[in-house]
Amino acid sequence: YRDLAAAAARSANCTWAELEAMRAASPTRSRPGADVDELTAWMQRKHPSALSKFEQIASASKGKKIVMFLDYDGTLSPIVANPDAAYMSDAMREAVRDVAKHFPTAIVSGRCRDKVHNFVGLSELYYAGSHGMDIKGPGSNNLQPESVLCQPASEFLPMIDEVYKVLVEKTKSTPGAKVENNKFCLSVHFRCVDEKRWNFLAEQVKAVIKDFPMLKLTQGRKVFELRPSIMWDKGKALEFLLESLGFASCSDVLPVYIGDDRTDEDAFKVLRKRGQGVGILVSKCAKETSASYSLQDPAEVMEFLLRLVEWKRRSSTAAPPMVRPRV
Repeated sequence: YRDLAAAAARSANCTWAELEAMRAASPTRSRPGADVDELTAWMQRKHPSALSKFEQIASASKGKKIVMFLDYDGTLSPIVANPDAAYMSDAMREAVRDVAKHFPTAIVSGRCRDKVHNFVGLSELYYAGSHGMDIKGPGSNNLQPESVLCQPASEFLPMIDEVYKVLVEKTKSTPGAKVENNKFCLSVHFRCVDEKRWNFLAEQVKAVIKDFPMLKLTQGRKVFELRPSIMWDKGKALEFLLESLGFASCSDVLPVYIGDDRTDEDAFKVLRKRGQGVGILVSKCAKETSASYSLQDPAEVMEFLLRLVEWKRRSSTAAPPMVRPRV
């Protein structure tokens, strides 16, 4: 217990120390010329566009089974001020539906699994909510409890509910702050909070989490996230899903993970460690990442998905017919 408490304290201290870095990662003021030059250099040197390098990615996937992993916010839907209004377009939904017809496809999100399922609205996908701490397979619903694949943090549910109530009350004095209950984790959004009050909000969250050392604090794009202190993240969810699909030790599988947030880095790192797979960061600004390629926004993500589907259709049509041996 002391080790967990110490880890949580280190996590909290690190978060506040990195507040300035987070401010830089989610700027409120733009520098158009400088940003474009920096992004271009970043893409050319380290993280080329997955669109311009599509043939390279397609070539790497020949003879392999592609498995798709997609973040939701900022990847399939635009980042919006109100997290409850982060709707994906009908065109994006059709693109994801087409992808799922050809490849096993999972949505891996920090959102509550039920909420992201409602946003996407496709029953043929795998859904990993709460940063992978709540996973269900295709066609599963709440009437089929046996369809739950993985909930490694179920014992934390009462604590999460308690902390949610405390956070809602604590942050009432900060205009624009929104606390979201994602079932196995909590998000404190400050996209609509005046930048001058970010530090104050951070101190409010810090005051709450110090009383719950079994939770850890992480950060994303203008959001503080409180999660159970267990060894589980989006990277672990990726590994679990690959194992569930029977691909854990296969050399003929190519996982493709597309995401835009710091929490997606855990999945990118898993792919690098495996030496197998394609990590694609969605970003309009240069940043440190373990992804190999980049896309700038959900529009480019959709274009990539459509190209992938078209490539699969063409390659399937071009494949020579199977010749049955004579009996």
